[in-house]
Amino acid sequence: PVMLFLDDLQWCDNTGLAVIEGILSDKEGGRNDVKEGSSCLFFVGSYRSNEVQKGDSIYRLMDKLDRCNVLSTKLSLFGINYNDLNTMISDATGLFPRLCSDLSETVFQKTKGNPFFVLEFLRSLVEGGLLQHSVRKRRWTWDEMAIKSMDITDNVLFLLTNKMSGLPENKLSILKVVSCFGIGIHESVVDVLSATSPYSKIRDALDELVWKSFMITVAGDHISPSKSGSSTGSLTWKFVHDKVREAAYSLIADEDKDEYHENLGQVLHSVSKGKSL
Repeated sequence: PVMLFLDDLQWCDNTGLAVIEGILSDKEGGRNDVKEGSSCLFFVGSYRSNEVQKGDSIYRLMDKLDRCNVLSTKLSLFGINYNDLNTMISDATGLFPRLCSDLSETVFQKTKGNPFFVLEFLRSLVEGGLLQHSVRKRRWTWDEMAIKSMDITDNVLFLLTNKMSGLPENKLSILKVVSCFGIGIHESVVDVLSATSPYSKIRDALDELVWKSFMITVAGDHISPSKSGSSTGSLTWKFVHDKVREAAYSLIADEDKDEYHENLGQVLHSVSKGKSL
């Protein structure tokens, strides 16, 4: 059996969804003695329910598969509940659950238990000095009132863009550039860009972004959080999460995006003539 997993189907266009429907509802090899949807393919698809509405293409796909008698199971994944979040923070801080319950409650209220949001929020607390390890008390301490008063607009993008804005201008520029290529950028493109004066230090900047946990390096099937210099083979630099890429891309003003892409295209075209990217 072959397992195929596709993430973020809310971004898939109608053509892509039609291909999925055709594969899953096809009678195996056209044989009449095989029921529809009974191939050796195990398909898993995920989408964000808060980014689609009833009647959107993803729901029409599921209705069509039901009509074709394709067996399916629908699972709804929710954020971490308060008790599990408190257990996680208790384990991370080395404190009894009852001692960090107030912190956990505040984090839960701010993040609604979204795992990625929780991690980014806790990182922001540490970086802002609101959550820190006290040498004198030999335990983690926090400023409860300051944390409660934080206005993060229930949006992880706010935390990410705020964190990115603190980067040096050259690193921030590279972050914007990479976001124009989608979720990641291949080494061949990096090599071409590094041959131009505006992006001659792009590798150093990417290493810094990896160190800052905005990106990871991928060599073949191996994912490494280390700097690119320690890896071997063809590399791809990827954002650690699509929300990080979304935040980086949002730093480019909407009215400037077309010009930004055009300038990048011209740079690549002028340098890569005759080369395969």
